[in-house]
Amino acid sequence: MTDLHGHDDSCDDYALTRRSLLKTTGLVGMAGVVTSMFGDVLTSTVYGESNSNVLVVLSLRGGADGMSLVVPHAEPAYYSARPTAGIAASRLLHADAMFGLHPSFEKLSGMWASGRMAAIHAVGLPTPNRSHFDAMELVEDADPGSSARVGWLNRMVSGLASRSEVFAGVQLGTGTVPTSLAGPFPAIATGGFDDLRTPFAKDPAMRSRIEGRLLKQYKKHGGSVGAAGVRAVALSNRSAAVASGGGPGAPYPRSELGRALKASAQLIRSGAGVKAVAVDSGGWDQHVDVGWRVSETIKDLAGCLDAFFADLGAHADRVTVVTLSEFGRRLSENGARGLDHGYGNAVLALGAGVNGGRFYGRWPGLGTGKQVDGDLAVTTDYRSVLMEILRARFPAVDASTVFPGVGLSPLGFMR
Repeated sequence: MTDLHGHDDSCDDYALTRRSLLKTTGLVGMAGVVTSMFGDVLTSTVYGESNSNVLVVLSLRGGADGMSLVVPHAEPAYYSARPTAGIAASRLLHADAMFGLHPSFEKLSGMWASGRMAAIHAVGLPTPNRSHFDAMELVEDADPGSSARVGWLNRMVSGLASRSEVFAGVQLGTGTVPTSLAGPFPAIATGGFDDLRTPFAKDPAMRSRIEGRLLKQYKKHGGSVGAAGVRAVALSNRSAAVASGGGPGAPYPRSELGRALKASAQLIRSGAGVKAVAVDSGGWDQHVDVGWRVSETIKDLAGCLDAFFADLGAHADRVTVVTLSEFGRRLSENGARGLDHGYGNAVLALGAGVNGGRFYGRWPGLGTGKQVDGDLAVTTDYRSVLMEILRARFPAVDASTVFPGVGLSPLGFMR
């Protein structure tokens, strides 16, 4: 990935597969999808039938360093392994006897203090996988051994939907259908919501007559062409609702993530019945000079999330955000003062239903014999974290079908 100063510190495994990373997320099926590109940030939005609870999955692509996000300041091994990258305990926010938040989380300090933000440590895949591509597929499929290639968000939303949505998937910001939407399920690529609206969109009477005639022709034609036409008209109506979804607004950081979360807030406020939003944010593959790089990346993350919740207004009461990353980073910094691919990681949960202001997880320690090949060990399966969120916020969904073969082991970070 290219950082704010134009330097590329990501590895080939990440760069070569950038546009195919979400292909197993499977955000298609019983609900519609709108997928948008904001530079290096990609969002996929799943629609349902009502304005109920919303899950926002914020993927920190590239392998975020969980021990920089949530610093284990009580571990001497942390500081001895990171002579330049270690964060001094005196600088940490909301520190307890073991952990503290990176100081660049300052914008979210209020959410933590008010109990709307929590952190879970030593989270990850059941077994180590340090390949960006493979690890991302495993995280997003969340059904090891299955050949169905259906992602966990698809299974989640399918469990919520009572009927098939009227449209399939849309790629916004580019005319190319991404790998995440390629396949037998219908998809449309377009530059933006306005491009999906029929002529005379601002003249209700004229629009009604045009759409009525189009629907009559498409239904008469039948077949795949007719079905595609009916979906196109439905998309026009949906895009009109989203485009008119005004709200209080909020000043976002001028970054790709800020643009993506601003659009996501507009979608949630629009009344379109959003169920889940996946935001794919890159820039976390920091092999070089991790100290200042991670500080700037966390600062942007915190500022964007702070603006996002402010922008939601009253809708914030039904929105839960969870961060995921394919793996953590190694305990020891490398010769370039960066961090290579590791194992255990930290997860953040924010918003509705979060029992926050606390650090959660079963900490394995960093001493001799506690690590896994020089990495933080995993004591909590990431799927168990997601199951706890689903059980609290989406009780209508059978979490055992979303995450087959995973037992629920609540940590208590959700009410």
